[in-house]
Amino acid sequence: MIKLLMMLPNWLLLKLSGKKQIEIGKRKLHPPFQFLLKLTENLVTDFDTLTPDQFRAGYLEQNRIAPKFPSGIDWKDHQIEVSGTKILVREYYSPQTKEGCPALVYFHGGGWVIGDIETHHQLTGYLCENLEAKVFSVDYRLSPEEKYPVPLDDCDQAFEWVLNNSDALGVDKNKIAAGGDSAGGNLTAALCIRRKKENKTLPKAQLLLYPVTDLHLQKSSINECAEGFFLTKAAMEWFRKHYLNSLDEMKDPFVSPLVAEDLSNLPPAVVSTAGFDPLRDEGDEYAKKLISSGNNVFHQENHGFIHGFANLGYIPGVPQVLNEICSNLKKMMK
Repeated sequence: MIKLLMMLPNWLLLKLSGKKQIEIGKRKLHPPFQFLLKLTENLVTDFDTLTPDQFRAGYLEQNRIAPKFPSGIDWKDHQIEVSGTKILVREYYSPQTKEGCPALVYFHGGGWVIGDIETHHQLTGYLCENLEAKVFSVDYRLSPEEKYPVPLDDCDQAFEWVLNNSDALGVDKNKIAAGGDSAGGNLTAALCIRRKKENKTLPKAQLLLYPVTDLHLQKSSINECAEGFFLTKAAMEWFRKHYLNSLDEMKDPFVSPLVAEDLSNLPPAVVSTAGFDPLRDEGDEYAKKLISSGNNVFHQENHGFIHGFANLGYIPGVPQVLNEICSNLKKMMK
């Protein structure tokens, strides 16, 4: 039903939202997002009492409203060893992902606390289809059961597993990118910085979708978009509390990549942010800092979009943005 409603003209969606088009500065909220937010405005979350398991269940249910999974894409699951335990890595492939194809190792979003392979199943299938690359979606361990740096360690070891098993997996070891959305974008950026510091093989490219880059949570957009646009300031503070062992870790560049002193010689990056997102400014600043450090960066700010848009491919305008993201990342992965 929601997907059908999104096909209505913008003027009618605004009327159904009960408000004039919402503006922040020169940015205007895309009418389909404004209507979607109206539909979900009563889903108030009390972060003082919310448990991780409750949030995880709600997030999984929310992501069941997704575009149709792309035909022609298949997948299989691998159990891989990480730090004395095992995690799941899901491999997506298609007739186009022939022997020696590129690959993307993907880390899902969800504030390091919620989300999993299933919540991002449609998105990773879409990336496989449009990148013409195998995608390896990583089910890294979540906080607060496993706090920092465990999720980052899992992602790093999963990337290393794809690299070391590239022949058996049928991918070109010189064309393995890393990417993620939100907290997954944070893990991607941190992975690249840490692997450079440790003189390890770097990803061919990095995909950063509305990434968390500074857990100090003090940028202007954190307050401008504090509530009412899906991701809230209160949610980010809740995620931070569950992910970190102490607030002192905010200063760690593997937690807050934006504070890193040296961002030179990192993989080329696609950075995509949203205008009505508390994380907008830190994502935009990170893209600019990567550029000023001499890196190849494609940066787009989608002025009328909200956080999490990559999982909302049924919203008019989102497929075009995702196509542009894939087109640029595909070039970087060659």
